[in-house]
Amino acid sequence: MKQLGYVGVAHIHTPGFVNRLNARTEEFNVKAVWDSDPARAKVTAERLNTVTVDSMEDILNDDEIEAVVIASETNVHEDYVAKFAAAGKHMFVEKPLGMKAADAYAMQKAIDDAGVIFQTGFFMRGQPFHQFIKKLVDDGTLGQITRIRHSNVHSGSIGKWFNPKPDSWFEDGWMWMTKVEEAGVGAYGDLGAHSIDILMWLLGDVDKVTAQIDVALDNYTCDEFGEGLIRFKSGVIGTLAAGWVDVWDPVRIQVCGTEGTVYATGDGKVYLKTDNIEGADGSEWTDLPEALPHAFDLFLDALNGEDVPLVTAKEAADRTAVMEAMYIGAENNTWEEPKSS
Repeated sequence: MKQLGYVGVAHIHTPGFVNRLNARTEEFNVKAVWDSDPARAKVTAERLNTVTVDSMEDILNDDEIEAVVIASETNVHEDYVAKFAAAGKHMFVEKPLGMKAADAYAMQKAIDDAGVIFQTGFFMRGQPFHQFIKKLVDDGTLGQITRIRHSNVHSGSIGKWFNPKPDSWFEDGWMWMTKVEEAGVGAYGDLGAHSIDILMWLLGDVDKVTAQIDVALDNYTCDEFGEGLIRFKSGVIGTLAAGWVDVWDPVRIQVCGTEGTVYATGDGKVYLKTDNIEGADGSEWTDLPEALPHAFDLFLDALNGEDVPLVTAKEAADRTAVMEAMYIGAENNTWEEPKSS
């Protein structure tokens, strides 16, 4: 049985990660939990049926612990990642990897130099419709790709999801995620991180970006929605919508090419029109691949020695750099080139 450590539990996805770990107790044991807030650590440890430790170094220096889950505030990722990479611990680091390009690329170097297994929470790659669309793009079925659009929105600000509630795990809920000084981004960067991952996974590196990012309800001290424009190095034009003030996300992705168009709805239904595939007349296309395991489960599978698709540290850092450029473009009404490593 592999021994894990849980380092920083602040992220809103911690309950989901805890459930996934509890479903695999025959393979993995969380030996200890640490967080900068002992009360948060205690709640999480109880749900994992394990113990807390007084210091992060207790996990760092424990030779039995092979890997760690880092689900802390984003502004402490660089410190945590540097220490655990130096200790040779494999790591799952919840997205976004960094606050800005500089710390993200510093973490990438530390991870790559250490040669440890790395994964982050870009789970959308495993969804059947995204897998199907990637194959269409890679195979050239749609011809020359000209335009692409991705949307990732929910009603988190409308419903005040991050506020403390009677059933909240923690006394302050998940409010740190609404504070840019701790999260690095607001709503646009939070959900847009998944969209930019899919867009770059499909089409590669970005040349330049701009965006408009704004507040709708002013429920939090951060942006609540935005729209970005992307010029890929391939020449494709992309748009990215993300935010916490939408009651519905009807169209998740649309890809247009000179020989076909495909789009997927928010609930995963696919519509394809191309003469390159028999029967692709624009109606619903149901021949989709099986979903891959969640990104967190893929990390656990990799720890077990399985050959599974993971997000590289370079990919995670590149996404942070692009999102940083979008925020700069929004602030200055300019086109910006993402910083490089």
